[in-house]
Amino acid sequence: MKAWLYTTTSPSLEKSLTLHNNALAPPTPKNNELLIQVLSASLNHTDYQYPEQFLNSGLARLIIGTPASPGIEFCGRVTATGPLAQHLKEGTIVYGCHSRPTQFGTLAEYLVIKADKIAILPDGVDINSASAVSICGITAYQALEGNVKPGSGSSVLINGGSGGCGQFAIQIAKAMGCRVTATCSTRNMELCLRIGADEVIDYTAEEDLVRKLASRGSGMEFDCIIDNVGTPSTLYYECHRFLKEEGVFMQVGVESVRTYLRAVWPAFLGGGRRRYVILRRVDDNRRLVKLGEWLGDRTVQVQTDGVYEFHDVVKAFEKLRSGHARGKIVVRVSDPHARDMQSFGIGF
Repeated sequence: MKAWLYTTTSPSLEKSLTLHNNALAPPTPKNNELLIQVLSASLNHTDYQYPEQFLNSGLARLIIGTPASPGIEFCGRVTATGPLAQHLKEGTIVYGCHSRPTQFGTLAEYLVIKADKIAILPDGVDINSASAVSICGITAYQALEGNVKPGSGSSVLINGGSGGCGQFAIQIAKAMGCRVTATCSTRNMELCLRIGADEVIDYTAEEDLVRKLASRGSGMEFDCIIDNVGTPSTLYYECHRFLKEEGVFMQVGVESVRTYLRAVWPAFLGGGRRRYVILRRVDDNRRLVKLGEWLGDRTVQVQTDGVYEFHDVVKAFEKLRSGHARGKIVVRVSDPHARDMQSFGIGF
């Protein structure tokens, strides 16, 4: 099969990638596994961060195996099934993601994945959009579910509303009937408003975002705070001034692992006074199916910054790493009209 492969990440993952036209195909699916022809893949920061942090130490080399293809998020066509996954017919279009980087990643024509990691694509949903919903969509949904009561009119603050998780959090929160306040930079304010935020605060125009939130005069305003950024560092320590006593502060993203010290720093030493939860994303087929339904009725829409062809994967990673992407970065991997493996000269 055709695949982008790496065996090292020095000096960086994208500089180590090579496109191979005759790469080793995945093994025949067993048990509840599926062989998927990848049609479209979406990039995430973990696609390069995980290999770069651990590969050269040997740990990721042992866990992932090399040569490996990067990528964990995809939409594709079922090509073959293991004996416990035969309820999914060949030719079915599905979307989903690996739990972590693996040897047969999504930037290759084929991958193998367990059936409980995917959902069937609803009619009318765009393949590129479906490839970009699993990671950030499930993360945002998980951060909100259980912390806001659907239909109750809960008030949610989303710090970093224009990022991948932030964009999904805004839309999912609105679908759950919440009032949403989002923070972002000046250039992304229109985006956050367009996808549903009731109010947007430009953190670049504020000398002190926390002081602004605390001085709004509405008392304990928010039922839930979702922090996708980790800055300003005082946001959690001062959140008792604008987060309700029974509210929860969900830490989704951080700039530094030092941010997690918030969880153990006691209040009497200046620590936070509200419940603090570090979110660890859990694969959930139920949430994945619901995200597909929301895509189908346009309750949730994927904002893309660009759709790259397969031969432009390196450029796609460069855009991702630049930090200037305003939406998901998608790669078209295979021709959706090429239905069988023999068309690529692959046999099992």
